[in-house]
Amino acid sequence: MPKMKTKSSAKKRFKITATGKVLAGPGKKRHCLSARSQKAKRQNRGSQVLRHQDGVTVMQWLPYGLDR
Repeated sequence: MPKMKTKSSAKKRFKITATGKVLAGPGKKRHCLSARSQKAKRQNRGSQVLRHQDGVTVMQWLPYGLDR
């Protein structure tokens, strides 16, 4: 059986914690920030833990995990 390919975009955008949760950067932070409140911009900093269902999908894109 040949090796499965890893999605290159997933390698760049996600991190996996030691407990198996998936971390992702928040969306809506690149442009049109003047339309967002200061509180919304402040709460969008850092990484966010994805919901379980989304984490399962991301793990399918990374069949061998992340080697960083």
